[in-house]
Amino acid sequence: MRATPLMHPAVIAQVMVNFAARFGVDAQTCLLGTGVELDDLTRSDTWLQRSQEMRLLENMIMSLPDRPALGFELGLQYNVSTFGIWGFAIRTSPTLASAVQTAIRYLPLSTAYCKFSIIHTNTSFGLAADPDDIAQPLRHFLLERDIGTAFNLLRELGLNGVPVQSLEFQHLPEPHAQRIEELTGIRPHTGCNHNAIMLDCRHAEMTLPTCDPHLLRVFEDQCARQLRQRQVEGVTGQVRRILLGPMGLLSTLEDVARSLSISPRSLRRRLAEEGVSFSDLLDAERQQLAEQLLSTQMKLDEMALHLGYGDTASFTRAFRRWYNCSPGEYRRNQS
Repeated sequence: MRATPLMHPAVIAQVMVNFAARFGVDAQTCLLGTGVELDDLTRSDTWLQRSQEMRLLENMIMSLPDRPALGFELGLQYNVSTFGIWGFAIRTSPTLASAVQTAIRYLPLSTAYCKFSIIHTNTSFGLAADPDDIAQPLRHFLLERDIGTAFNLLRELGLNGVPVQSLEFQHLPEPHAQRIEELTGIRPHTGCNHNAIMLDCRHAEMTLPTCDPHLLRVFEDQCARQLRQRQVEGVTGQVRRILLGPMGLLSTLEDVARSLSISPRSLRRRLAEEGVSFSDLLDAERQQLAEQLLSTQMKLDEMALHLGYGDTASFTRAFRRWYNCSPGEYRRNQS
C-alpha cells in the first residue's frame, strides 16, 4: 500500500511565521483558521496536518500579495538543521549525489510537496521538482518554495563551494525571475522541459566536508523509523476519514482532493494504486451507515439526504443493489 506524508513538525510552521513577521505580518494573522495556537509552535510534540499548513500559507500569501517569488524566498529560510534527523542524514552523506539520493529516499520527512527526481547526464547533475500533484492555487508557490529550499541546502552542504549552473523552470513570471536573480545571483531559464537545479556533474561526486559514515548509518536508521511512524495510513484511509468527518458523505472527489491538497487526477491515480476508486469508497461508507440508520426511527427521506443522495428514489435504487430489497423491507425484516 502506498503511504503519503500526513503531517509536518511545528518547527516548519515556525519558520513560516518568523518569515512573515519580517514583512509586518503577525503570527495571529498567519495562524488564523488553522486551529494552531502560537504556543504550539514551540512544542516538539506538535504536528501540522497538510490542511493546516496550507491554510497558514494561504494566510501569508494573502497578507503579502505583491511580493514576487515569495515562495522561493521562503524556501531560502530553511537550512539543514531545520529538518532534524533528515537534515543530519544528508549532511553526513559521503558525496553530493548520495546526499541527494538520501534526501529523496526520506523526502516525506522534509517540507517538500513536489516529487523530486535526479537528472544525471555526462555533463550535468540536477534535481528536478514535479508539482503536478499539488492542488491549485498553491502549486506554483510550493514549487518555488521547494526549489528555493533545495537550492539553499545544496549551497549549505558544499559550504558554498557548489556552483549552481542554472535554475530551470517550465513557467516563471518575469517579476519572479527578476527577484530570484536578485536573491541568488543566477538568472533563471524559463520555458524549459522541467523545473530543476542543475550542477556540473563533476560536483556530484565531490566529498562533502561533513561526511561521517558512522553517523550516517545512525541517522538513516532513525529516518527509516520516523518514516514508518509517520506513514501508517494510505490515501484510502485518509479518504475514509474525510467521508466520515465534517464534510460527510456529500463530499465529491474534488472536495476530498482539495482537503488533501492534491489534484483530483492525483487522487484518482493514488486510489487506483491501492486498488480502489473514490466511488467504491463512497458507496461502501454509504452502505455501512445506511444499515446503521435503518435500526433507528429516522425517516427514509431524511436518511437519503444524510447519506448524500438527491432524493429517496436514488437511495432506494442503491439500497436494492446492496441488499436486493428496499430500505423499508430491510427495516421490517430487522424488527
